[in-house]
Amino acid sequence: MNRKISVGMAVSIVILAMTVTFSITMLVAMRLFDSTVSSVKEKESMYNKIAEVDRYVRSNDYYPIDETTLYDRLTAGYLLGTGDKYARYFSATAYTELMNTQNGTLIGIGVELAVDQSGYAKVIKVYDESPAKEAGIQVGNYITAVDGTDVKSMSSVDAIQTRLRGESGTTVNVTWLDSEAAEHTADLTHSGYSSTTVDYQMVQGNVGYIRIRQFDSTTPSELDYAIRSLSANGAGSLVFDLRDNGGGLLDDAIQCIDLIAPEGTLAFAEDKNGTRTLLGTSTINLIIALAISCATNYARIVRASVMTVRDLEYVESSYAMGLPTWKIILRHILPNCLSPIIVQTTLLIGTTIISASSLSFLGIGVPAPAPEWGALLSGGRGHIRDASYICVIPGLAIMFTVLALNLLGDGLRDALDPKLKK
Repeated sequence: MNRKISVGMAVSIVILAMTVTFSITMLVAMRLFDSTVSSVKEKESMYNKIAEVDRYVRSNDYYPIDETTLYDRLTAGYLLGTGDKYARYFSATAYTELMNTQNGTLIGIGVELAVDQSGYAKVIKVYDESPAKEAGIQVGNYITAVDGTDVKSMSSVDAIQTRLRGESGTTVNVTWLDSEAAEHTADLTHSGYSSTTVDYQMVQGNVGYIRIRQFDSTTPSELDYAIRSLSANGAGSLVFDLRDNGGGLLDDAIQCIDLIAPEGTLAFAEDKNGTRTLLGTSTINLIIALAISCATNYARIVRASVMTVRDLEYVESSYAMGLPTWKIILRHILPNCLSPIIVQTTLLIGTTIISASSLSFLGIGVPAPAPEWGALLSGGRGHIRDASYICVIPGLAIMFTVLALNLLGDGLRDALDPKLKK
């Protein structure tokens, strides 16, 4: 007799699963929040200090306040107060500019700069076929103003480079001093040019010198070419220069380290308690690990099903009638083994989804920025009270997917099992 699941029963199971999932999520999230904020008074004191300063400044009305700039500086100050020298805050505008620079939407004028004691930006490299090269800017010149703004008023080399960047076809007015202290001013049009992040040369016989100015998507291939070229020219040792490195993307930096370092841990994050978390994950490695962990259980189920059917009377009768082995397998053994195999397959798919989501929740699953339900759950933990849908939606997606796979497996078992056919 076919087993049927009523609509009411299915709805009841779904509602029960949703209730349990939401309750567990809320309980865990609240405990994590309570453990993070050890004292309500401490949090209140922190906010009261900021509120007191804000109230005093606004009541005296010294000057207009740009709210966006204020919030950005508050956030940047928080990171500065943590004492983490590697932490850096990007405002929405700064982050957009960073991404546009990385993907080539924004381009500069083709110079590398360094601010010296004079406060002006000294040109330390000029790229071939760049707007700066065509304008006559040379290594050793000083850029003194950008669009009429003195570079001394800019906070850093990054700020100067940001002012020099723009979309292709736009112009920027640059003022610079040449080697004879003569002042020049010109409108430079942003255009494409070949820029590199890696410079290399042979020094002192067989020593190869490699300088990496920053890490972006082209750096790994450029570094690989530099190492191969120096090795082909007889370099017996390599010196890597990362002074004044502008930073960049962690994944690209790890790929560069992978070119020169032996197999092992490339990078890790260390928290205040000294706990280290390995950085660098692979979707392929995750798939292989989950497949291996499920293969033994799957093989056991398949073997047990085949062994059971093989010893039944109708199989022995088929052998006695002289049927070929392949025909016995296809017509008698395989159809009667499909039921547990299909059920086990659908169950394993659901289990694998939960395992992959759990690993991503812990930060060791599918690497960012690929969207993954477990990673979305992990990212939404901090917003469980003010934006609970961030956690609820991926949690429901996992629950409904696994439930649907289980119901699908049960339905296929009923449809394909010869014992249950009328």
